[in-house]
Amino acid sequence: MNPAAASESEERRRVFAQERASSLRNDSFHLIVLPTEHCNFRCTYCYEDFSIGRMSPPVVQGVKRLLDRRLDDLRTLHLSWFGGEPLLAADIVEDISSHVVAGQAGRPGLRYTGGMTTNGYLLDAAMVSRLARLGIREFQVSLDGPEEMHDRTRVRADGRGSYARLWRNLLAVRDGDAPVAVVLRVHLTPGNLAAMPDFLALLRDTFLADRRFSVLLKPVERLGGPHDATMDIIDKGSQSQILARLEAILRTGEDGHRTAGRVSGVPVCYAARANSLVVRADGRLAKCTVSLTDPANDLGRLRPDGTLAFRNDRLHPWLRGWQSADWDVLHCPADGLTLGAPPLLQIGPAPRRRT
Repeated sequence: MNPAAASESEERRRVFAQERASSLRNDSFHLIVLPTEHCNFRCTYCYEDFSIGRMSPPVVQGVKRLLDRRLDDLRTLHLSWFGGEPLLAADIVEDISSHVVAGQAGRPGLRYTGGMTTNGYLLDAAMVSRLARLGIREFQVSLDGPEEMHDRTRVRADGRGSYARLWRNLLAVRDGDAPVAVVLRVHLTPGNLAAMPDFLALLRDTFLADRRFSVLLKPVERLGGPHDATMDIIDKGSQSQILARLEAILRTGEDGHRTAGRVSGVPVCYAARANSLVVRADGRLAKCTVSLTDPANDLGRLRPDGTLAFRNDRLHPWLRGWQSADWDVLHCPADGLTLGAPPLLQIGPAPRRRT
């Protein structure tokens, strides 16, 4: 093996060991909570079926008791909110988050962070401020291009567009002083690529002078939704070139703080990490927020007392990448179990900003 190859191999081993240790730490916990699986949008590429509604009080109680059981042993807790649209159950989000904040108060060694994947329709300035006070300071909001394009794909449940109100909310966050980080996730399709240079320039000039905002570019994937057969997606072979060209637009300007990012910078999916867990609105346990209807992703149930009834036979396959040291499996453990493509939505701490 030549020296360059040997050095690369050694670096991969080092990173693998570091990631594995991080994934297996008992003093770190990433909990993803779906307070409701209903949504006020019907995005054309969505894979969810909205068959489950709000969390019942016993499940909310179970989440609180689970956290109570874990907090004494934790150094870091990251609580992610997902759905459906989590802000349709904002009262549950605030209830559980308030419980965590109260629990953290007596544990000075505990670092708690919160984040939310939201369509942004209900994320007005008042809501952002309330959530920020409860430790929820990372938000990921999706845009599909300029208004006429966005409103064809990110459609409200009543059939109307969502862009105008979403844009007003984002401007209100920009003009406020809430200590948050907002990732503007821009979905790319063959149909909106021609409009992207102007749209990304608009995002750059409107938001990226503010260090709290960043842009994440992501080609739309087929993830098992009802419209997969008719969706037009960008060929994987051309994605890198397209992303590089569009990211260059985002980096242009007087302010060197303007940044861009892409999902491929995340080497290990949250679903592959032993210390990451999903609690669905009905109390079922899962690892992946995409393959929600697949039996392989039904891992058991959260009890009202906070204990977990796990099906270990279904849990082990999600963690198989650590045994095989296969980076492809670690990037998407659902591949081979459920889906054939990486998840559309990354759940977890906001991507690092790149200057």
